[in-house]
Amino acid sequence: DGMNVLFIIVDDLRPVLGCYGDKLVKSPNIDQLASQSIVFSNAYAQQAVCAPSRVSFLTGRRPDTTRLYDFYSYWRVHAGNYSTVPQYFKENGYMTLSVGKVFHPGVSSNYSDDYPYSWSIPPFHPSAEKHENDKTCRGKDGKLYANLVCPVDVTEMPGGTLPDIQSTEKAIHLLNIMKTNRQKFFLAVGYHKPHIPLRYPQEFLKLYPLENITLAPDPWVPKKLPSVAYNPWMDIRQRDDVEALNVSFPYGPLPDDFQRQIRQSYYAAVSYLDVQIGLLLNALDNVGLSDNTIVVFTADHGWSLGEHGEWAKYSNFDVATRVPLMFYVPGMTTSPVSRGSRVFPYLDPFSHAEGSAPQGQIKNVVELVSLFSTLADLAGLQVPPACPETSFDVVLCTEGTSLVHYFNVSERMVEEGKEGCDDTDRCLKEEPFAFSQYPRPADTPQWNSDKPKLKDIRIMGYSLRTIDYRYTVWVQFDPNNFSANFEDIHAGELYMMENDPNQDFNIYNNTSHGW
Repeated sequence: DGMNVLFIIVDDLRPVLGCYGDKLVKSPNIDQLASQSIVFSNAYAQQAVCAPSRVSFLTGRRPDTTRLYDFYSYWRVHAGNYSTVPQYFKENGYMTLSVGKVFHPGVSSNYSDDYPYSWSIPPFHPSAEKHENDKTCRGKDGKLYANLVCPVDVTEMPGGTLPDIQSTEKAIHLLNIMKTNRQKFFLAVGYHKPHIPLRYPQEFLKLYPLENITLAPDPWVPKKLPSVAYNPWMDIRQRDDVEALNVSFPYGPLPDDFQRQIRQSYYAAVSYLDVQIGLLLNALDNVGLSDNTIVVFTADHGWSLGEHGEWAKYSNFDVATRVPLMFYVPGMTTSPVSRGSRVFPYLDPFSHAEGSAPQGQIKNVVELVSLFSTLADLAGLQVPPACPETSFDVVLCTEGTSLVHYFNVSERMVEEGKEGCDDTDRCLKEEPFAFSQYPRPADTPQWNSDKPKLKDIRIMGYSLRTIDYRYTVWVQFDPNNFSANFEDIHAGELYMMENDPNQDFNIYNNTSHGW
């Protein structure tokens, strides 16, 4: 009774995947999942940094409600005792299990990944995780460094393994136990790569010869980009290989050849991730559970790869906020799956050629904050009520809406745009949008602009994305009472998607702002 859930969360993965139209990246296993799934091509995170994004989609509340914009508070103490997605499943009779990076570890999940509220047993963290920032990258001189670009010989790594390999092994082990137990489960698996350092088995470089790697289409800082909107990528500057380049702060571009190396290693890390996903989904087949397990695949946010002269996340641009999002629901996104059938045979990225097309591609703009409602809906649980305007004292409610109605073909936005709507007013009112936001300590880039602590936040950039535009206002923010003053606008951005899909030409100052 009821389906299992396998919830896969990837760290810092923008949609550079075959199933999202990327011609370079080899991701056959994720593409195969997409071919059996409903795929959202315009899904956005609510804040482009790990802890705030994860707490937001795991509680179904926006950052202004979790009051987490940094890494240093636990929502149950600091904001309200909000239920989480796994907690809700646990309370509804599911065995809930966490492997790898699901909640952001540390203060923001009470140093316990929110155990025992969210999980039936203590979460698993791979032992190799503690070596992530060690000097394990061999330089040309044969010495070891803590580099950004870090292809490695896995046999030389501490313990002879890497964190994501361990997480896959653990998740497969748990699937085997759950098969024997015959208990409904909610298994969340969080993968680290392609989060920095870009540390992955070196053989994946062979998939991406450097001569095939281009720079970003817009590797310069846009002329009309407000300085408050720029993120100076401090975490990258602190890696040994980047530090050695002595790049000027905050805008100094990285040398072209090194930009291409970063992009090459990001893609290689994505293919390494794809192998882990392939092994995990193949194990779901092996235990005979592909016919009654919902699979959700997403990321906590994206990652800039040189666009706008920026790297890392920490901004409101699409490259930082847009994420892959797909749902495999046996019998709903596929024709009925017979018991024990093989849906996910493992595909080797080194030998597998063409990817498969998604089952259904939905272009409507959606948000990760809708995951809670959508998962409850798909599993046949009661969908949590919509939160009232102020919900700090409401334990169970959500600020997102279920996306399940999009799974019905007639509800989808067709290729050409918003057709099939006879009542223009109704259409405009219901036009989907996504909200994201990002805090800054000052109007100009500082050492802490990427990750300001709550007490240092002075400005909040609120960003609205529709299918046609991205509109952002940077307003005065008071961290003492969590209030934004929309009368005090420090800067604005407006990008029209039709003729500026990369968000390079800010026309905010050419327009009137009575929106």
